[in-house]
Amino acid sequence: MMTPMRYICLVFFVILSLHFIMTVSHEEYGRATSFSSLNSKWRNKPEPPRPKPVFVDEDVRPAPARKANATFVILARNADLNGVMESIRQLEDRFNRHYHYPYVFLNEKPFSEEFKRWTSNLASGTVEYGLIPKSHWEQPSHINEELAKAAREKMVQDQVIYGGSVAYRNMCRFNSGYFFRHPLLLKYRYYWRVEPGIKYFCDMDNDPFLFMQDNDKVYGFTLSLYEYQRTIPTLWDATRQFIKENPQYLPKDNAMAFISDDGGRNYNLCHFWSNFEIGNLDFWRSEAYTKYFEYLDLRGGFYYERWGDAPVHSLGVALFARKDQIHFFKEIGYRHEPFQHCPQGDTWMNGKCWCDPKDTFDYIPYSCTYRYDRMF
Repeated sequence: MMTPMRYICLVFFVILSLHFIMTVSHEEYGRATSFSSLNSKWRNKPEPPRPKPVFVDEDVRPAPARKANATFVILARNADLNGVMESIRQLEDRFNRHYHYPYVFLNEKPFSEEFKRWTSNLASGTVEYGLIPKSHWEQPSHINEELAKAAREKMVQDQVIYGGSVAYRNMCRFNSGYFFRHPLLLKYRYYWRVEPGIKYFCDMDNDPFLFMQDNDKVYGFTLSLYEYQRTIPTLWDATRQFIKENPQYLPKDNAMAFISDDGGRNYNLCHFWSNFEIGNLDFWRSEAYTKYFEYLDLRGGFYYERWGDAPVHSLGVALFARKDQIHFFKEIGYRHEPFQHCPQGDTWMNGKCWCDPKDTFDYIPYSCTYRYDRMF
């Protein structure tokens, strides 16, 4: 039970509290509804200037003593902007922020200012944007459109991927025989092909361009697989005929064993997946390869069938280069949907890779990598 004295003390405390509240201005009272608000006038006082934070890159490296005469090549449309930015960001983070190699973008239509602004902002090297000549892109005049259209319709019926697309065929023909002739690429010796929406899983501590240069390599890959037979039914026939007419272009130690299991009588459909390739532009400009491409182009298989640049490049490299000039970049973790190459063992550890080593295309039955390995 509360005693009279305690009751009097309580009343006195309440009166003092009411008196304090009534002496606070209306504005101050509004701010006093919470403890933090009551003290906001003190917190809002300007603070003394703080020193700018210094961000230190833990992986700072000196500028490379040597660089190759090389560039990245990206064939893209304006609509590919988001995928292109993803690819550049990963390529810069994993490799090019230390080397600053240039980029060449190619398109059959002019690039938008938005595309140029965003991509140039991400690239650490110089950037150039090129327009593809119509003669290098569009279906050539020697193609019989009625026959080509009938072939496309048949492929659509057979559910062949890109079977009905003329644009895809234009792209395959351009990559097979014309990209290395573009004026923006004439000053370079090596290129690295980059596609929209790809992934690089590992740090690249060494310069692949210099590796190609110092070791006399002409072609580097990460993935190899079998081609769809229905897209290239007569490609090997045309290739065999070219070889028969031009045997002088074949070195004795070429990579025929990668593309044929019977000494060249039949094609086993193996090819390097060309959405990733690091190569020597002078090889594509060589007499052997340019004549080979022109021979294929006159046959019309890019449009009467659906010859891809991957098998055309692969056949050209396997036939006209020495096998030791072809290199498997095991240390480069790479994904282009739906396949990926993930490095193994110490290579995976050293590269700080974020792919699962078990998820790699190299050892599944549809891979051709073992055929490459057994050549050596």
